[in-house]
Amino acid sequence: MRAFCLLSLVLGVMVVPGQAQTAVSVAASIGDFHVAVSNYYRVPEREVIVLRERRVRDDELPVVLFLAQHAAVPPARIVDMRLRGMSWWDISVRYGIGPEVYYVPVAVSPGPPYGKAYGHYKKKSRKQWNTIVLSDDDVVNLVYLRFASDYYRVPAERIIERRGNQPDVVMIHTEMSRPRSGGGRNDDDRGSKGRGRGKHGR
Repeated sequence: MRAFCLLSLVLGVMVVPGQAQTAVSVAASIGDFHVAVSNYYRVPEREVIVLRERRVRDDELPVVLFLAQHAAVPPARIVDMRLRGMSWWDISVRYGIGPEVYYVPVAVSPGPPYGKAYGHYKKKSRKQWNTIVLSDDDVVNLVYLRFASDYYRVPAERIIERRGNQPDVVMIHTEMSRPRSGGGRNDDDRGSKGRGRGKHGR
């Protein structure tokens, strides 16, 4: 009995009922896409795991980290505001993040899911951009466009075309990360350029 108690004291700090199972299940589910997001925005992988534990969708992970960096606040604060019912645009306005920050120059007239967002910018002169209001989908799509174009080292137009056929960002990551010839990112240099551009979104 005494030996059992001693063993329990030693293992007690390592195994906590419920917590251990949750930590293992979440850690096991983190994939290459989440590591890519971690690398690009220069945050520890644990930070991404915590965001996923709070039920942040995969396609919204870049938005949380993008806003946190531009607002210079912890990602948890952005998630708290989101969980209180604020839209991504509401959060942007709260921190003085304007529509010009989300804009990614392209040489085409984008179709779904980007057509609506780019329509806002096309219909107004740059001096009027401060009157633009972006929907949640617009913010998610534009932030992902910048992330993906930078990270995979491909033109934004290519991401727009791919996203129109494949809405799952994890699946796109799997496809874009495959070794290929003639431009684009491969597994050896993944993240080196993206990490340098994630902070400023430029």
